[in-house]
Amino acid sequence: MKNVGFLSFGWWSRSPGSKVRSASELMHDTIALAEAAEDAGIDGAWLRIHHFEQNTSSPFPLLAAMGARTSRVELGTGVINMRYDYVTT
Repeated sequence: MKNVGFLSFGWWSRSPGSKVRSASELMHDTIALAEAAEDAGIDGAWLRIHHFEQNTSSPFPLLAAMGARTSRVELGTGVINMRYDYVTT
């Protein structure tokens, strides 16, 4: 992650050759990756929007699970399209 003033820049790429076989495996792998990032001294782990992606769900429950297993990594989301993720009262 590169910081410039208050901005942070990172990089995300699809993995077309991924061996992930199920949504459960993807979630467990993502949590393990956040733990490994923390152990390596990386200071942030961010999830992107999930719509139209295979084997993914809302990033918020996954972020909660990542937060339960890490203590120093800053967790967050990329752009969230409120048209698809909104709270109704």
